[in-house]
Amino acid sequence: MKKIIYGLFFASSLVLGGCDGFLDVVPENDIKTIETTFEKREDAYQWLKTCYSMITYETGHIIHNPAFWGADEVIADDWFRMSSGITAAGIYIGDGLQMAQNPYGNVWLSSKFYGGIRYCNIFIKNIDGVYNMLQDEKNIWKAEIKALKAHYYFELMRRYGPIVLVPENIDAAASIKEMQQPRRPIDECVQAIVDLCDEAIPELPFYKEQVQTHFCYFNKEAAATLKAMALLYAASPLFNGNKMLENMVNKNGERLFPAYDKEKWKLAAEAADEALAFCDQGRRKLVSGNSDRPSKILNIMRDIEKSSVDYGYTNTEAILLFHDQYSEEMQFYHPVFQSSDQYYYDASTTGGFSASMKMVEMFYTEHGLPLSEDKQWMSSRYAMSKEVDERYKDVLPLNTDVLSLHRRREPRFYADIVAHGTYWYRRAFSYSGTNYERLLVNCLQGKQLGTLAKKYDSSGPQCLSGYYVKKFDNSEVPLKGYYYANRTERAQVIFRLPDLLLASAEAWNEYLDTPDDRVYNPLDKLRERAGLMKVRDAWQGYARNPSKVTRQDGMREIIRHEWNVEFAFEGRRFYNLRRWMTAHQELNSPLYGWNILGDTERKFYNDYDKPIPVWNKRSFTAPRDYFYPIGSEEVMIMGDVQNPGW
Repeated sequence: MKKIIYGLFFASSLVLGGCDGFLDVVPENDIKTIETTFEKREDAYQWLKTCYSMITYETGHIIHNPAFWGADEVIADDWFRMSSGITAAGIYIGDGLQMAQNPYGNVWLSSKFYGGIRYCNIFIKNIDGVYNMLQDEKNIWKAEIKALKAHYYFELMRRYGPIVLVPENIDAAASIKEMQQPRRPIDECVQAIVDLCDEAIPELPFYKEQVQTHFCYFNKEAAATLKAMALLYAASPLFNGNKMLENMVNKNGERLFPAYDKEKWKLAAEAADEALAFCDQGRRKLVSGNSDRPSKILNIMRDIEKSSVDYGYTNTEAILLFHDQYSEEMQFYHPVFQSSDQYYYDASTTGGFSASMKMVEMFYTEHGLPLSEDKQWMSSRYAMSKEVDERYKDVLPLNTDVLSLHRRREPRFYADIVAHGTYWYRRAFSYSGTNYERLLVNCLQGKQLGTLAKKYDSSGPQCLSGYYVKKFDNSEVPLKGYYYANRTERAQVIFRLPDLLLASAEAWNEYLDTPDDRVYNPLDKLRERAGLMKVRDAWQGYARNPSKVTRQDGMREIIRHEWNVEFAFEGRRFYNLRRWMTAHQELNSPLYGWNILGDTERKFYNDYDKPIPVWNKRSFTAPRDYFYPIGSEEVMIMGDVQNPGW
């Protein structure tokens, strides 16, 4: 019988010396044979779970997935960088410290994504041999793993560009020449993802039909979404007519990046619409209709809050879920209260992160427009003014001076950002009864949510911008002891319905000469859930440049802005800036905020002048940083081309 000794490829890793790379061929704990492993259902199921184990951390965990912290959405302080003991790849990538010798976020390894692909191949080849399973169940499991293999390819492709495809595992007895496979052109990589998804979709059940033990595995809607997202990337500037990388070739001269093809946008649009149709059949819908909060804006905020998390598999817009890897974002995003603060102290909160001013100002006005476009919004966003409209009574103190920047903003702003002078509505800590509170946020130096230090240093966590991140927070759990109180079974949301709505709008806009309902309607569905008017009504009624909404270039900007707002802090911006090829324009600027050492509002708000730089160490070099480097030792062993600039 064959032992499980054939891996991805390259027995050369045994010849050239061991390295923890994707070239290693012998899995750990090599005891059972393949035949005995795939005799019984329970053993096959353990293998299925192993197939997932190499991707869940790298995609769902806030520390391990560089996309969460690697763009310009959040600012990590010196305490987190120097004293927390946590190495977060995204932080160092964002600061321009990526390296080829030992890359941050490296998944081109046999213990990571290529190991996962190897295990998927073994599963697909052998699952039909299990004797105590019905063929229908075997077909579903095989389809789940085909879609998972496609997901490994997708995640590798958006990190590294052209990748090595592994249709089947290469036996360890093969020659080194057979094992040294070249990286494939982008079009082939995308087609491999599409083919696997097309094979999986007919066999997969809808999410609503899955048994609970498979809620965090691929379903029909998820496989269709993955296909659509792969085609969206294929159509985007990074992969479609990339001038910066048009001369990147394999060693045999084979071109790896294609010339521009407009038809790829149509393929992406149609795939997104097909996936949306599957979601409709599967009763996936945007989270909306909350009614247990005392005002309209609070109910909309609760809908928004619940849209990006999934407790107990109840999120109706979640399309693909992975098992939670104890990625408790609020451990880093919640304020660090003093231990003497008996109603708010949480011993597990480490803090050290804040929202950048770029993201604070990214959210729309109440009319659903960028701040600079709304002709009826504040005349001076950095001045103090009073709110008198009762609609905002639960998010702002009325008839009290607050920063104009915090007034008349869309519900997603108040749902995702904790800002000085605003209310934070949530369940209060109480030994009896169910109470809610409007916590008045005070971020001045020495105050409840402010720094106690008199200077910027690494002695303790500091909210460098003066804004905390509220995304992923569960407002039904009190701040006191939040980390352990919020241990309800949770899944990580990998894709959700707005991914498809925005993908459809973007792809149709790029394909059509003039935008039509195929562009506007998906945006309007998303805006309606966010409590905003339709996109054309907003721009034509309140914008300084109303014609922008009628043009392709104007809608391109509007759609990209909508991506940034809807998915703020969820890791989409990291990859979107890359696929749009705007990262070198966006990620070389300092990150701004307020003077958190100010103990009065005038000092805190920099004399009401403008925000100040609070983190200057930002760097993105084009074209180098558009893709991760493959580890230098891996390049030497695999005998293939490295990404440009590395």
